[in-house]
Amino acid sequence: MPPPPLSPVLRLSHRVFSALHERWESRPVQRLLANGLVGVFLAAFCLIEARRRGWLPGALAAWVPTNHFHSVQLAFTLLLGVEVISLVFGMSATTGTAMGKQFEILSLILLRQSLKELVNFPEPIQWIAVRGAIPRMLADATAALLVFGLLGVFYRLQRRSESRLSGDEQARFTASKELVALVLLAIFVGLAVEGFGQGQAEQASARAEYFFEQFYTVLVFADILIVLLALRHGFEYDLVFRNSGFAAVTVLIRLALTAPPFVNGALGVGATVLGIGLTWAYNRNVPLLRPTDRVEGPAPRA
Repeated sequence: MPPPPLSPVLRLSHRVFSALHERWESRPVQRLLANGLVGVFLAAFCLIEARRRGWLPGALAAWVPTNHFHSVQLAFTLLLGVEVISLVFGMSATTGTAMGKQFEILSLILLRQSLKELVNFPEPIQWIAVRGAIPRMLADATAALLVFGLLGVFYRLQRRSESRLSGDEQARFTASKELVALVLLAIFVGLAVEGFGQGQAEQASARAEYFFEQFYTVLVFADILIVLLALRHGFEYDLVFRNSGFAAVTVLIRLALTAPPFVNGALGVGATVLGIGLTWAYNRNVPLLRPTDRVEGPAPRA
């Protein structure tokens, strides 16, 4: 079957996106990333130990923290960055799948929020010095667990087709989302270079938080753009409402990144519940709003 007609820009972006996505998902690259995370963790741990023992020259020592828990935070931040790149590549998938990837990253961010308290712990850990941080750690970890559990419900609800686009229309819409994803990938790299290429190691946590806050702000605009791009292929009310609702969910996730302790977890769990509610209502109402459509999946209950 000949490829669907695409504009030169979409044709080029599709080729670039497909090549990068295939390489990123390949087994050798995934193994390389995993080995790299292990190597970074061990190297950071050894450098911190060398700094504590006074083995590093002054210029290098200024860039290395003295708390071993910084190595844990560094490895987890890099893992989160890897997941964000997977989110960008996942934007070409269905809207529900892309939203699910955002919930996955939200759960990892909440876990990272819990683990970041470790850098303030003394070595060896003493209860009297850490007891004040325990409620915040428990709140963030519990919120991450709730998002993880609710994510299974969200994915189970993703049973119905997005719309009745023809093959050519679907290909053009997917290619448009791939172009948006490539722009997002370039922005991700730019923000990473700008954010992590300056400052000392002790400032890494603040820079990482600011980086993810910036990127999620950009993601809000990208989601709205995709909603508008979808209108080029149809104005079905149910799809417009659901996709716009998912953009609102992204805004809530963005707010959760900057909210104070306890509020951030509540916002994250609330955003996940809202995503589930939007999906459930969409599945329930599509047969009523578009009765002539044959929507895949089991019939809704009476």
